[in-house]
Amino acid sequence: MHSTRRPHATPSARRTLERSLRHWGEVLHRYRLRVIADLAVAALVLCLPFGVTAAQSGATGNSIASAPVADVLASYAGVEEPVRAQTVARGETITAAGDPRTAIAADVKPIEHYKLGPGDTLQSLADHYKVSPEAIAFSNGITDPNLKAQIGREIMIPPGEGALYFVKEGDTVQSVATSFNVDPKAIMDHSRLYFEPENFAPGKTIFIPGATVPGLVYAKARPYENVRAPAVLSRPVEAVISTSGQFLWPVGGRITQQFWAFHTGVDLAAAYGSGVGASDAGVVVATGWVPVGGMSILIKHADGFETGYYHLGAIFVAEGQRVARGQIVGSIGMTGVTTGPHVHWELKQNGAFVNPLRYTVR
Repeated sequence: MHSTRRPHATPSARRTLERSLRHWGEVLHRYRLRVIADLAVAALVLCLPFGVTAAQSGATGNSIASAPVADVLASYAGVEEPVRAQTVARGETITAAGDPRTAIAADVKPIEHYKLGPGDTLQSLADHYKVSPEAIAFSNGITDPNLKAQIGREIMIPPGEGALYFVKEGDTVQSVATSFNVDPKAIMDHSRLYFEPENFAPGKTIFIPGATVPGLVYAKARPYENVRAPAVLSRPVEAVISTSGQFLWPVGGRITQQFWAFHTGVDLAAAYGSGVGASDAGVVVATGWVPVGGMSILIKHADGFETGYYHLGAIFVAEGQRVARGQIVGSIGMTGVTTGPHVHWELKQNGAFVNPLRYTVR
C-alpha cells in the first residue's frame, strides 16, 4: 500500500502576506522621501479651493484679524501696507477697478485748454508751454497777436511744435499731411491711427507734429496793406545757440552801400516784401519804429553779438521771442529815410559797430 506523499512547500496564506508586507516595506523605505513629497503635493492641491474661499470671505470683512501677521505689524509700525493681488474664484465676474476709457501713452502729451488773462501774450504762453507763438496762434485761428481783445477766451495749447487740426468731411491722412508739409506717418503714429482709426473721423481734433504753419504779422508799415507772413515755423530754442562767428546775409540782394565810418551797417537792396531772415539764432530784444531807420528789429546772439535790421515793411516776431538761424523775421520795406526798398543791416560786438561782411557767409 502506497503512502500519500505531501509536497515539500505547502502554500500558506500567512507566509504569502508576510512576504508581500516585507517586500512593500522595503519599497516604501527605499522611496519614502518621494512618496512623502507626492502625498504632500496632493494634499495641498486638494486644499486650495477651501483656502481661496476662506481668503475671500476674510477680505470682505476688512478686519485686522483677516490680514497676514506681517501686514498687521507693518500697520502698527506706521509702514504703508503692501499691495496684494487677490485671486478671483472661477465662475465670478472680473470687474474693472479703474476708468475704462483709453489711457494716453506716457510719451503723448494731451491737448491743454487755457483761459486767456489780462497779462497773457503769445510769447509768454509760448515760453511757458515750450511751443512757438505761431503754433498757438494757428491752432486757435488767432491772426491778431494782440490778445487784449480776447481776454477770457479759452484756447487750446498744442502738445508740441506743430498744429492742431479739425478734421473735416472728405479729409484723408495724405491730404492733411500734404497741406502741412509733413510725412503721413507722423500723423498716423501720434494719433494711433493704426489701432484707433476713429481718431481721424470728421469733427475730431488731431495734432500734426512738425507741421508748417504761417507766421504772424506783428507790425506793418502800411496798415491798409494785406501783408501775409511767409509760411515759416518758429521752433523754440532752449537757449541762445553759441555762434561760430559766421552770420548769414539776411536777404539775397545786392549791396548798395558799404560799412564805413559814417555808415554803421551794410545796405542790401531787394524787392519790396522780400523776407528778411535772422543772421543767427538768438533772442529778439527790440522791435518797432526808430528815427531814420523806420521799422526795425534787434536780435541778441551769443558771444556779445547783436544784429539790427532797419527800413522794414513788416515785422513777424515779437520782443522776447527766440528765433532760429535763417528764420524770416521781417520783410523788405521803405520805412524811415530811404530812397528805395532795402534793409540796413548792422552788426555789433560787445556794443561796438563792426563790419558785418567780415563775419558773414552767403
